[in-house]
Order: sequence, then structure tokens, then C-alpha cells
Amino acid sequence: MKKNEIETMHIKNGKAQPEKKTVLVDPGQLNSTIWAGNVPQIKQGTYSDGLPYNELNYLAFKLILKPNRFVSRSSLFDLVKVMKKPAIELGCDFQTEGFINMPIKIREVLFVDTPDFRLYNNGFILRRRIAYEDGFPASNPEIVFKFRHPDLQQAAETDVRPLINGDYRVKFKCQALPLRDQLGGIRMLYSHNVQFPRSSVVNNDVFSFDTISQIFPVLAHLKKGEGDRIQLVNDMIVEEVLQDIGILDLGDGIKAKVNMAIWRTRGEHRPLIAELAYQIRFKDRKELKLEAMQRAERYFIMLQYAAKDWISLNATKTGVVYRFLGNPPKSHE
Repeated sequence: MKKNEIETMHIKNGKAQPEKKTVLVDPGQLNSTIWAGNVPQIKQGTYSDGLPYNELNYLAFKLILKPNRFVSRSSLFDLVKVMKKPAIELGCDFQTEGFINMPIKIREVLFVDTPDFRLYNNGFILRRRIAYEDGFPASNPEIVFKFRHPDLQQAAETDVRPLINGDYRVKFKCQALPLRDQLGGIRMLYSHNVQFPRSSVVNNDVFSFDTISQIFPVLAHLKKGEGDRIQLVNDMIVEEVLQDIGILDLGDGIKAKVNMAIWRTRGEHRPLIAELAYQIRFKDRKELKLEAMQRAERYFIMLQYAAKDWISLNATKTGVVYRFLGNPPKSHE
């Protein structure tokens, strides 16, 4: 470890201004910046089968937006000018060439939980997604199971892997979000995810809690008794409109695809929430170079102010679905 002077952001009168700080850093590591320094290293251990805890492999940035401005495909690109301004100021490159002609993606998303929201209240999210092309399902429905928590170690130790006859994919994400009640800050939420095709589940009674806890043993302790069941959350099926809008280049080989997502009720097309998201995939934290992470920090804070009229604070897409009927579940989000 050595002393190093880095430049972070100081917010004054609603504007992000550079500020020099001397800190102890380990060059080249993720914890070399002020905000990313809040991401601790995972204290390694093993799951019940002896395999080591999963490590982070995504760094995602998310802004939850008010949905009413997005009324057409072209309106999904309205934030491009807003995003480019702070990128230019920081010397980052935001390319949109070719994306205007990329097809829009439509997905059907539904959430399942117990009537008392036992999964969500304990940090778990279980949902099914189906992608559509030309009005028809484009592939096998996909099951997505998540554990989200502000404590990285707890997220890592929670074994989300399913017991199924087939392959699955684990995604362990560090998600950077604005503060709940104001702009100009960053908070971290860790999302330990697994996804696999619905066809890998051979039991047809997937609304039985016995079945769900057999597929996901980590849920077994939430079972209350025989005949326990899950159901569609708030009887809602979400229609997701997803559009890739560009590539953000933070330098040092760090690039992130940027997309816009609109969630609305199926049938009525009632807008629920929107999200601007971009993420960096990496195999090792050493890939996340110090200067690129400093730019990532400054850009995300500056973007919050640039898009302040669009942002919806203290909200997540999942939270909007769970609160659709006025229910106030406890959340780790």
C-alpha cells in the first residue's frame, strides 16, 4: 500500500467539481477509488458442495427514471444528448453509431412469491422471462433467481445455484445506484443471480413451495408448512421494452453497452418505470484500472445531475411491481 493523490468529485451548488484527496491505494485494484473502495474483498469460503464462493464479475450502473417521457421508439434515444455532455467533459467516448437501427426487444416478465412476499422480504427475487420476436416467443422461457443485499459477504455466501438437470449461468453483480433520497452520491447493492431455461425444471407443479425449495435449497428455511404455495405477484405480467442505445468507453479498455428499458403493464400498456443501465463485465478486479474507475465515478455522479429531471429516486423496477397494489413489503434494495 502507498499514498496516492486521486481526484474525486465534490458537489457544490448542484455541480460536480473535482477535488484532490490523498488516500492509501493498492494500484490497479477495484478498491483504489473512493466509491469502489466501499466494495470489500470477499472473505473466501466454500458452499456445501466444497466449491468456492462466487466472485463478482459485473459492475453495473443504474438510474431509475420516470416512464412518462418515453412514448415511442425514438424517445428511447432522447437521453443520448444528456449522456454525451458529461462524457465529453471527462474525455470519455459515447458512441451511438449503428444503434439507431438496432431492433427493439420485447420481453414478458413475471414475478412469483408467496402471498406474504416471503421471498422478497428476505432479499430473494424469482421471475420468469420470455423474449418475443415478431409477436411470437423467440426462445425457451428463462428462469432468473436472485439474492440482493447491501452486504457483499452475505450476498456471496448465499448459494443461489439450482438443483436442476441442465446448465445454468451465475452472474454476480456489484450495482452502483444513486442515494435513495438525493442526487450526487453512490450506494452499492450486490446481486447474486442465476439463470437457466424453464425446460430444465421437470416438475410441472412449479407453484408448490416444495418444488421451489427443491430447485433452490437456499429457500427451504422459508417454508411455513405443507401445502405452502407461491403465486404471481399482484397478478401482474410486465411487458419490457428494451433498446440498446450506445457504447460508453471509459478508457483503459473499459467499455459498457448502454440500454434503456421501459416496464409497463401487459394489455393496458400502463407505464410503470424506466431504467437507464450500463455494465462492465470482467474476469478479475485487476482489469478495472484506477483511472477508468475514477472516470466511472465522476461520470455517474455528473450524469445524475444532467438527468435530474428524468430520475426517480428511491425506486427499483422490482419494487414498483411489488408495490403496484399499495403493498409495502420490506426490501433490501
